[in-house]
Amino acid sequence: MLDTALLIRRQDVPVWLSVATYAGGLIFGLCAAALCLVQLGVPANALWQEFVVQTFLTQQGLGQTLTAAIPLVLVSLGAALSMRVRFWNIGIEGQLWLGAMAATWISLHDFGPGPLRLWLMMAAALVAGALWMALPLALKLLWNVSEVISTLLMGSIAFLWVQHLLFGAWRDAATGFPTSTTLDPVERLPLLGWDQLHAGLWIALAAVVVCALLTGVTRLGFYARAVGANRRAALASGLPVLLTVCVFVLGSGALCGLAGAVIVSGTEFRLTQSIGAGYLFSGIVVAYLARSNPLGVLVVAFVLGGIYTAGNVLKVFYGVSEAVVLLAQGIVLMSVLCAQLFGDYRIVTRRRA
Repeated sequence: MLDTALLIRRQDVPVWLSVATYAGGLIFGLCAAALCLVQLGVPANALWQEFVVQTFLTQQGLGQTLTAAIPLVLVSLGAALSMRVRFWNIGIEGQLWLGAMAATWISLHDFGPGPLRLWLMMAAALVAGALWMALPLALKLLWNVSEVISTLLMGSIAFLWVQHLLFGAWRDAATGFPTSTTLDPVERLPLLGWDQLHAGLWIALAAVVVCALLTGVTRLGFYARAVGANRRAALASGLPVLLTVCVFVLGSGALCGLAGAVIVSGTEFRLTQSIGAGYLFSGIVVAYLARSNPLGVLVVAFVLGGIYTAGNVLKVFYGVSEAVVLLAQGIVLMSVLCAQLFGDYRIVTRRRA
């Protein structure tokens, strides 16, 4: 008779096992989500068309998927960097808002010459995101204040700040709506000639390369692995723990701020109240599924961008509510997360004599 069942963490997870658990979790999640959608009235033959063919195998669908994945890659990289040093950044949306506000401020004040203004907007967003992250980092280092609480509250402050500006000084006087004025053409990311796909794709790919080199090649990457494994042991070994934590945490905020500027200048062309919605949950999930690996973030963000694109199609053409789409997306993500259990742990059972 079964007495106990123990979960023992694997010291080394084989590549084939990691791939198998990911694939198994994804297939199970897609099947469960498809069953729910069929029960709610979506035709079964439409699911394959919308989730696979129209999303990944057509020019328009692939362009929309890549466009949706660009800011998702940036915020997920930010979450992955902070996770490397065991700093839980729950204020992703706040740093994104600050980056968007900084880019909009450059635009509204015509700061700098026209051809360089777009790059000034990106640089301002990087700095703003890092500075917004500096306060929770200082609170953590000086007084051991939980970064979960401080970053979350800073995100709420950033959102209220955006509303204050959009309903006040930055409101578009021509329309009266709570949005900023439209960006000039020189302040927009150039289109690549493929649907709405813009040059933010190169920014996201460059960020992936830089983060991959930082974490996989440099000494700081080695230090980050040591700090993430055991901060006290790293400190006792004489490693530059403070420098490593500051670089990775401030870099996390900078990448999230850059995502805000990319959304403003590449997709929305103005500051609105909705540009940061949903990126907190998505960024953390992508970073976790990718195991904080920058190359893994690129792949997972692309797949998740396709799921979001297919969900938007279901809402428009099949009358599916937002709640049902979120339910289907959540089923897929939770299935993949739960499947990781079988890759990270092995189950040992003991039976009574």
